[in-house]
Order: sequence, then structure tokens, then C-alpha cells
Amino acid sequence: MNITEVRIKLMADPNDRLQAFCSITFDHSFVIRDLKIIQGTKGSFVAMPSRKLTDRCPHCEMKNHLRAAYCNDCGTPLDSERAIDEEDGRAKLYADIAHPINSDCREMIQQEVVAAFQEEMVRAKQPNYICRYDDYGEENYARLKESEATPDILPMSAHQPAPEEDSTQRRVDTAHAEKRDPHAEKQNPQPEIPFPSESDSFGAGVM
Repeated sequence: MNITEVRIKLMADPNDRLQAFCSITFDHSFVIRDLKIIQGTKGSFVAMPSRKLTDRCPHCEMKNHLRAAYCNDCGTPLDSERAIDEEDGRAKLYADIAHPINSDCREMIQQEVVAAFQEEMVRAKQPNYICRYDDYGEENYARLKESEATPDILPMSAHQPAPEEDSTQRRVDTAHAEKRDPHAEKQNPQPEIPFPSESDSFGAGVM
């Protein structure tokens, strides 16, 4: 499994510890978005996308963030120190949504993303710089590839004019309509319309 694309979205404030968001694509097939590039004490590192951990209010069962002091639904006071501590003693408030499960994969992601981040910082200084992270979503990639592989199918009107109505078909429809409405025959008598013969192109199909 290889990283085939990295897209970076730089933060506006260069002094912010959160330096950028990024997305990575594996084997042109699978995308993970919202990885974070954070300035640490030993340099930039990659944080995987995560979600806030929650628990339920003992009174109304509504979910609340672990540091919430009151229930967002019923207002019941909550213990703000109820989160479980991690091995380093810090409260565990977030859980990764996607993450590597071995050191080799983690190191590969770290190197590829940090290298792409440094290249993006150089490109950002050039005139007419455009961030690819938001301006060209991954969800459009498959549609674009399909449109390249499949020729455009134009409406029939773009290729040829709509076929004219068959005069024989029109006579048949009129004849059937008159037979279904006996009152119309009495009030507005119409001249008899000859039924198409077998020699007509459409008549053979009707008979």
C-alpha cells in the first residue's frame, strides 16, 4: 500500500500550532481527510483525524462531551473530570477515526505528509497559488475519470431532429378515439376515416 497523493491546506496564521490540514490517498483508491499537521517541540508531526469522546447524562441520557459541566439537553450538572486518564496521565478526550496500527505505516505517513507540507509552503509563496485541498474535491475525481472514459451522450435533438409523426398512426388514433366516445359521434358526426390497409407500413403491425 502506497500513498499516491497528498493535499495540503495551510493555515492563515503561521504562528498557530495547527499548521495545516491534509488528505492522503492510498493506491489511487482510498482517501483519508482531515489529518492535522501540528508544530511540536521536536518539529512538525501528523495527527490523525479524530472525534470528541462523549458519555450520557445520568438524568436524560443525552450525549455530552466529557468536559461539559452541564448537560446540553436538561442542564443537569456533570462532573467535568469524569474522563479516563491515558498512560501519560492526560485525560482521554478524543479517539482517532482512522490511524496506522504499526510503526512502519505511521512513519511512512509522517514522512510523506511532512514532505508535502514543506513543498506546499514553498508553492504558497509563488504568484497565483491555488490550494487544491478545497478547490478540487476527491469526490469529483471518479466522475472526471468516468467522463474521460465514456463519450458524451448528447440528447437526441442534438444529433438529429425528432421524427415526424406518422400520418397513418394519426389516422388510427383518431379512429379509436371516436369509437370510444359514442356521444361525440351523435353530436359531431365526422366523415369516415379509412382504416389502414395491409399495404401500409404501419397497418400490418396493427392488424
